[in-house]
Amino acid sequence: MKILLIITFAILNSLAPFSFGKSKQKLIWADEFNGESLDYSKWGVEENAYGGGNNEQQIYRWDKKNLRVENGNLVIEAHKDNPNIAGTTRPYSSARIRSKHRGDWKYCRVDVRAKMPIGKGMWPAIWMLPTDEKYGGWASSGEIDIMELVGHEPSTYHGTLHYGGGWPKNKQSGEKFKLKSGTFADDFHIFSVFWEKGKIIWGIDGKAWQTQENWDSEKGSFPAPFDQRFHLLINLAVGGRWPGNPDATTKFPAKMLVDYIRVYQTEK
Repeated sequence: MKILLIITFAILNSLAPFSFGKSKQKLIWADEFNGESLDYSKWGVEENAYGGGNNEQQIYRWDKKNLRVENGNLVIEAHKDNPNIAGTTRPYSSARIRSKHRGDWKYCRVDVRAKMPIGKGMWPAIWMLPTDEKYGGWASSGEIDIMELVGHEPSTYHGTLHYGGGWPKNKQSGEKFKLKSGTFADDFHIFSVFWEKGKIIWGIDGKAWQTQENWDSEKGSFPAPFDQRFHLLINLAVGGRWPGNPDATTKFPAKMLVDYIRVYQTEK
């Protein structure tokens, strides 16, 4: 098994889809979702009805209906089923996983090959939060949004940084990318960020499209807060202030599929 893992990592390194700049990058963490269940050595599963502070309408559940590995993909599936958790009922169920304390990195490249659900109220996200919250609570310690899509804009996704101070002194900066044709539900795409000291670059399908080099922190000097360990989160939210709530045109169940996640660091 150890020899097989070494060979697999060597192959994945050789297949790295692109490199930002001339530095050589080494694969340090990956999940190919080729097993029969989620790898709990890499992921924790959330159960809550919090709503993310965004008036989201889902309950995140640890249930095979909402979260599973199937046909070589991670499946996060939202249902309209009025779930109840700890006495709280919401219209929809879905799932969220995070790599906290199982995959945490400072300065890295992240590639996620995924296919998105679309429709009014859908809000899939691939993002990163600080593991140690060195500068305090959100957004003082930062947030890196690799990919966010709101379902009524099916051809567009957003890459965003959050920083500054704690709410309501938080700030954000970022851009959006729009496909020339089709939607992000039509096929898989590789969503990437390359994060180095003082610079974060977003990529889609092997091509860089956005660079952020200007942010600040109330509690640290640049490049704070993006100078500490972050971890990954993958989720499918439903409803909320940004995407709005689903309507009669929204189709359930709605699936977010992830083929693989690969994390690289620059070799010194």
